[in-house]
Amino acid sequence: MKVILLQDLEGKGLYGDIIEVKDGYANNYLIPKGIAIPATKSNIKHINTIKQHKAKKLEREREEALKLKEKLQGITIEIRKQAGEKGKLFGSVTPADIVNALEEKGFKIDRKRVYMPSRIRQIGTYEVVLRLHPEVSVKIKIIVNPEEAG
Repeated sequence: MKVILLQDLEGKGLYGDIIEVKDGYANNYLIPKGIAIPATKSNIKHINTIKQHKAKKLEREREEALKLKEKLQGITIEIRKQAGEKGKLFGSVTPADIVNALEEKGFKIDRKRVYMPSRIRQIGTYEVVLRLHPEVSVKIKIIVNPEEAG
């Protein structure tokens, strides 16, 4: 039986793929669980329409990410944290700290988009990657300074 996948199925295919499976597997598992639908002409047409809309949406998001990348290119943000005598921070700089500093400069970024290979635990200058879209990322400079004693 030919079915159209409604979600990625490991080892079988991706969303929108038309695959051939045994009738029992399709009727007893894939279709009742909402993983696939029968590959009729109308269902194929419907899935193709949905794929076109998703492609347009992804392209719009990519264009917006490229515009944001241009604005973020070369930006430097400063984060102040409490630190010990040798420059070791009490705690660490987290993605949330970076997002807050970017918001102060007028940029709205989701903290899940901030990629840090490890937490920043020392005073200094660092580069952090912002993944704005699966195809678009930008590096920004982070300067970590100690808080002045109040």
